[in-house]
Amino acid sequence: MKRSDFIRNSGLLFGGSLFAPGLSQASVSGGGILGTGPTFQLDYAPHQGMFSTSAGKNFLDEIKYMYDLGFRSIEDNGMPGRTIEEQTKVGELLAKLGMRMGVFVVPKGGNGANTLAAGKPDHVDIFLKGCRDSIEVAKRVNAKWITVVPGDYERRLPIGVQTANVIEALKRGAELLEPHDITMVLEPLSDTPDLFLRFTDQAYEICKAVNSPSCKILYDAYHQQKNEGNLINFMNQCWSEIAYVQVGDNPGRKEPTTGEVNFKNIFKWLYNKGYKGVVGMEHGMSKGGKEGEEALVKAYREVDNF
Repeated sequence: MKRSDFIRNSGLLFGGSLFAPGLSQASVSGGGILGTGPTFQLDYAPHQGMFSTSAGKNFLDEIKYMYDLGFRSIEDNGMPGRTIEEQTKVGELLAKLGMRMGVFVVPKGGNGANTLAAGKPDHVDIFLKGCRDSIEVAKRVNAKWITVVPGDYERRLPIGVQTANVIEALKRGAELLEPHDITMVLEPLSDTPDLFLRFTDQAYEICKAVNSPSCKILYDAYHQQKNEGNLINFMNQCWSEIAYVQVGDNPGRKEPTTGEVNFKNIFKWLYNKGYKGVVGMEHGMSKGGKEGEEALVKAYREVDNF
């Protein structure tokens, strides 16, 4: 599933209005159909739409419902596409509940149309504008991480030149982000072989070269199970540059326990490693409706019980 399809299908941008009319379908203060749950050992972060059957289409109600279920962070890749008013209200609610904002995607932060690998000044300018815009969004929702994908290969250039072009662009982005304590996290993806950034060690090499606390790795276990496997070993080798983790089982990109990945072992390893960051639930759901919501929570309770 391509990132653009995932965002669209999940309703991350506009699928559910923050200001949907009426009350939520469940009492968020009472926990709704699933009841109030304890917090998890790791900080799993759902996204909008995962509990819309029980909580309704109002994003604020859904965040409260997530809190009642025991979640303490959220993700919203499309946060920059929301209005300033929406962003502000989300930030205020998260602060009130003591929840964290996970990643959102830097607008046009690098894609097939303006790949950073090409070394073109106009492409870099688009990326830097995305960083500046993201700083303002991050202030409203108190975000500390923003996702950057460098874009596609520029196959007319040698790989070393492409890598240097990406590093130089990211250095300029990091200079903008460092004063605001914001970290761009580079995400190796598996969507297409045309993508420049696909492997953990490749991202590690780039982050070491950028040499900034504002340029680290977003390790998505779904993509890396497809690209390279050997998940714990690669995470361990590149651990110093990993600042954020996302998950989705493979095949299918659904919740843990639906595919081949042993997430209980992975989460135990993360916990023992001392990971205190967010674990983004960037995946779909194996079932719809309330049954799917219950299955989702049950799956995370199961893999969190290590």
